[in-house]
Amino acid sequence: MDFATALQILDSTIRLATPLLLACLAGLFSERAGIFDIGLEGKMLAAAFFSAAFAAISGSVWVGLLAGIAASMVLSGIHGLASITFRGNQLISGVAINFLAAGLTVLVAQAWFNQGGRTPSLAGDARFNPIEWPLAGVMENIPLLGPVYAELVSGHTFLVYIGILAVPASWYVLFRTRFGLRLRAVGENPGAVDTAGISVVRLRYTAVAICGLLCGLAGAYLATGLAAGFVKDMSAGRGFIALAALIFAKWRPWYALSACLLFGLLEAIGNRYQNIEVIGITLPVQFMQALPYILTVVILAGFVGKAIPPRAGGEPYVKER
Repeated sequence: MDFATALQILDSTIRLATPLLLACLAGLFSERAGIFDIGLEGKMLAAAFFSAAFAAISGSVWVGLLAGIAASMVLSGIHGLASITFRGNQLISGVAINFLAAGLTVLVAQAWFNQGGRTPSLAGDARFNPIEWPLAGVMENIPLLGPVYAELVSGHTFLVYIGILAVPASWYVLFRTRFGLRLRAVGENPGAVDTAGISVVRLRYTAVAICGLLCGLAGAYLATGLAAGFVKDMSAGRGFIALAALIFAKWRPWYALSACLLFGLLEAIGNRYQNIEVIGITLPVQFMQALPYILTVVILAGFVGKAIPPRAGGEPYVKER
């Protein structure tokens, strides 16, 4: 593999890891507050559709982004209502959201655009375009450093940089602020937080809202940044891979970045090399395409028992009287 090919793979890794990273951080906030959310997939899918649909209708990607975030936050509100207010089963609520989004997006897309569950292709101001950093074209011819700056640092869309910046921001909020301390405490011992006079319900709803915001960004990126429109089931299991990355990262932002980049790298390699020969055996295309999902199963099998989730996770809080 030459240097140019390696750069292209790393460039694809960053692009493909962005929706996983945003969804992983979304699950991080929710689960740190004690609300398990396997509905990340559904929220991403709904955000992808509504962002593409409103971008196509309005011609503005920013309108589409707001619509995608709004759709994701509505589903997050439903999940919060079911699991916090009514103290329902959080896993069942998440599954219901996934089913709802999978069916609703195709139904509404067909009703609005009559294109078999798709949205029209996006172009121009209706989708996010790459941002060229200063001097990227000039530095491109400088050995090693120039191509790295021009291809890896420069040339990504707005939401890619937002995803990267969200990692240190999440770390700072969770581990260096009073809000983050309280949020983590709610996921470990909500009774103690309640005794201190802090609203458990308010903190958990705040975490669920942050989860909806980040999932909205992830879904909008899928349809208006990574692709140029919505197609049926375009999230393609990324929400579940994000959950696996979250477990692998042990609910920590910087580890989440590493885990998502690993998944993105495997997907980039699978897309780049459709046929790889190992010990004289040519691996089929389907194996390379399934590689990220195979790794998901391996990680879940190997790390679920070792990764310790928040102690109050998945359990509704009942205030003592």
